[in-house]
Amino acid sequence: MKIPSDMPRLKGFRFPREIIAYAVWAYHRFALSTSDVEDLLAERGVIVSRETIRLWVNRFGGHFADCVRRDRPAAADKWHLDEVVVPIGGVKYWLWRAVDANGDVLDILVQPRRNAKAARRFMKRLMARFGDPRVVITDKLRSYIKPICDLTPNADHRAHKGLNNRIEGLHRPTRKRKKLMGRFKSPRQAQRFLAAHDQINIVFRPRRYRMPTNIYRQTRSDAFDLWHGYALEMTA
Repeated sequence: MKIPSDMPRLKGFRFPREIIAYAVWAYHRFALSTSDVEDLLAERGVIVSRETIRLWVNRFGGHFADCVRRDRPAAADKWHLDEVVVPIGGVKYWLWRAVDANGDVLDILVQPRRNAKAARRFMKRLMARFGDPRVVITDKLRSYIKPICDLTPNADHRAHKGLNNRIEGLHRPTRKRKKLMGRFKSPRQAQRFLAAHDQINIVFRPRRYRMPTNIYRQTRSDAFDLWHGYALEMTA
């Protein structure tokens, strides 16, 4: 990734912002550990510790995710909701995820329960940000039924596991990252990382199989231009 080296330096940081932006991009774009990113930077003559890279990812990952949310088109009114188990510290937690009809991740929420109260909390969070949906597609988990009926009675609720393949595929990168990272240390860390990871992957993982080569390359170029702009907006 080539980011111009004439960006203004971040106050209080020893390394230029283009290096920080590159480290955050590489960590979220590929299935890399902080040690892997450390080696990539070392090959380019940048000597930085993996702990510093971890701090960069934690501090600036949210910035890039917020920029993606701000600039993406309005969400479609057809939502897919699903949940997947995420063990944290030997305790079973649930990652609730919602995507729209375009495949864009609307939101994620890590919760200790998989019941109606947890489903209601997630629905309220989604509706506060995106308004009322026209269609809500879930699996056959009965915990969704009452919250959806109460909060958005005019929505068409379709409970069918086979209709939710769009969101099922988005769980795979999460499992892959978890396997690489070993484990999440806390629900807060899992929420912070996955919220940024999903949004950044929206930009850099378009559905390539649906695009001719020239369109895909233009899309990739546009994504790099966006990242460049977001790097300029970083603040210390």
